Amino acid sequence: MHEEIDLEDLQWWLETGAQLVDVREEWEYVTGHLPGAVNVPMSELLGRLHEVPDNVVLVCQSGARSRDVAYYLTTNGYSKVANLTPGTLGWRLAGLELEVSAPDGEGRADPIGEPSD
Repeated sequence: MHEEIDLEDLQWWLETGAQLVDVREEWEYVTGHLPGAVNVPMSELLGRLHEVPDNVVLVCQSGARSRDVAYYLTTNGYSKVANLTPGTLGWRLAGLELEVSAPDGEGRADPIGEPSD
């Protein structure tokens, strides 16, 4: 069984070595993702399962897709899986910065509500 976590729990998971994996599609990810998150879209999960470690926090827009991925992982042998229930939307509503990927793959943090260059 996976854990459903909130923003307050995220830091603990990251400090214990968990990888933050964003399961949204690439076009969603590049428009704004949690700092440090890597993108493994749900639609590509089966082919990229080797990229998802067994100490992972999953995130999507609202927590629904990442919950489904968390369920899949735990029913297929993963033991340290968490779903960030407020998702990227909750992160944004909390006033926290998202990282925006530039077309060349470089990332930069942009404060919410301020336009990117």
